[in-house]
Amino acid sequence: MKKLREIMRHGFLFWVQRSAMVAEAVHAMAANNIGIVCVLDGDKLVGVFSERDVVRRVVDRGLDPARTPVADVMTTELVVGDAEEDYQSAIRKMDQANIRHLPVVSGGGLLSMLSIRDLLRVDMQEKREEIQYLKEYLYQVPPDIARRG
Repeated sequence: MKKLREIMRHGFLFWVQRSAMVAEAVHAMAANNIGIVCVLDGDKLVGVFSERDVVRRVVDRGLDPARTPVADVMTTELVVGDAEEDYQSAIRKMDQANIRHLPVVSGGGLLSMLSIRDLLRVDMQEKREEIQYLKEYLYQVPPDIARRG
């Protein structure tokens, strides 16, 4: 079973510092066609800021994105995956927390961000491979019958 380390897309991690304004984070999300950015304090992960946060914590409250620090409106109750965790465990964790993105860490350091889509692609591929294996196992011609024919 694949570990998160094997699934991570290197170089596909977007982040802002906690002092950044919401407008800067939204610009980064729009420019990179992503729905979430990690929020760092130096090099330490302290939160995430998502499209959902923009709607619920900025727009709905009437805050000015150009003057609102990300630190004031980010999600700080983090659910993270360990790089050595298997992908099915990560899917369950994300389902239980009702989240679509999972920061991946190792030794306290942020390595990547995975979406539920990333994990479901792996799950579907593994299921296809398992089905193929079972088909081959079930429908193989036994050697003694093949020799008779």
